[in-house]
Amino acid sequence: MSTGFFGDIAKIQYEGPDSTNPLAYRFYNPDEMVAGKRMEDHLRFAIAYWHSFAWPGGDPFGGQTFDRPWFPKAGGADTMDLARLKADVAFEMFSALGTPFFCFHDADVRPEGDTLKESIARLDSIGDYFAAKMEETGIRLLWGTANLFSHRRYMAGAATNPDPDVFAYAAATVKSCIDVTRRLGGANYVLWGGREGYETLLNTDLKRERAQAGRFLSMVVEYKHRIGFEGAILIEPKPQEPTKHQYDFDVATVYGFLKEYGLENEVKVNIEQGHAILAGHSFEHELALAASLGIFGSIDMNRNDYQSGWDTDQFPNNVPEMALAFYEVLRAGGFTTGGTNFDAKLRRQSLDPQDLLIAHIGGIDCCARGLKAAARMIEDKALSGPLDERYAGWNEAEAKAMLSGERTLEQISQRVLSSGIEPQPKSGRQEYLENVVNRYV
Repeated sequence: MSTGFFGDIAKIQYEGPDSTNPLAYRFYNPDEMVAGKRMEDHLRFAIAYWHSFAWPGGDPFGGQTFDRPWFPKAGGADTMDLARLKADVAFEMFSALGTPFFCFHDADVRPEGDTLKESIARLDSIGDYFAAKMEETGIRLLWGTANLFSHRRYMAGAATNPDPDVFAYAAATVKSCIDVTRRLGGANYVLWGGREGYETLLNTDLKRERAQAGRFLSMVVEYKHRIGFEGAILIEPKPQEPTKHQYDFDVATVYGFLKEYGLENEVKVNIEQGHAILAGHSFEHELALAASLGIFGSIDMNRNDYQSGWDTDQFPNNVPEMALAFYEVLRAGGFTTGGTNFDAKLRRQSLDPQDLLIAHIGGIDCCARGLKAAARMIEDKALSGPLDERYAGWNEAEAKAMLSGERTLEQISQRVLSSGIEPQPKSGRQEYLENVVNRYV
């Protein structure tokens, strides 16, 4: 039975590039074969529960602008009936868009209880409700996670909190979320350390807090194996906000942390485009680095407003950026347990229910165009050919010997001095390669 929130809406269909229908796909054809695989299976789209259904439209300078029927009325309580209505609308949208996955935090899907025991019971109840919806629609869970940042108890962090009772409370919360994620067949479990950082060293024991975070993550991995959870454990890097210094700043920082605690073979990363930008990187840089380190897992898809200095979580609309991102995803072998989660939200003035559909349709089409361009670039060796040519000298026997340990510093020096080697710079051809990318998009 329809909730009527979106009106009389049919499933969004692929109508091709010439379509002007705002409620149709122009580039995303789930059954189209791209590089030997269905487009849907390449992209593995997921809808984020929090931005689409839990966010009220506020910002640092103003409160709620969205009026959703599942939001508590002024002065009223958040109830399980409202949570179930929210789920009904959510699965209507997932089904209309034809996206195969969704993602959630515990706090997105159930009202907060007076005690942790009550909150967990409510999450379990909604988990049962989700299970029935998933059985009915075929929608799957890409990943679950715990909100360890919104409540005031987490103002000084969760795993890194100076109060061991907060650490314990967070651990119990994560356990409950992993349990529900496993029960729903989730492909991954994500830990986002929203407040795992610090504002000032004046009141922070940095070494102690990192050790706490390391033990917390180790316990999560141990529990995963104990209960037989087959999904991947993911960390989502995030620089700066909300705390000034984050322990999970970027992919490189997270990898160093994983190495320190012997978890580099147990945990992968969920990389967000907007977070990459806030860290001073490009999205493709973070993807390529994660792949090269063996920790690439999944992605959160959005974009930032480059005129703003914070995480604006807008829907993607830059095809060249998406082409370079999916180029790195394909080079990494594509997704296994991961996927493309739209961690993106409407603008505060986009009030109509259809805006939710239109925003996702546009983002999905943008990703589809990027994927197709990336696949063509790989097939044509448009970028890999020039790259191989640039590093071709390292295929020579003497070059290999230098890297393999067969040559000492003295031997290399003697060869250069005796042969009179005088290297001549060669063009990196950056502008040419940028033009190549633009030919494909």
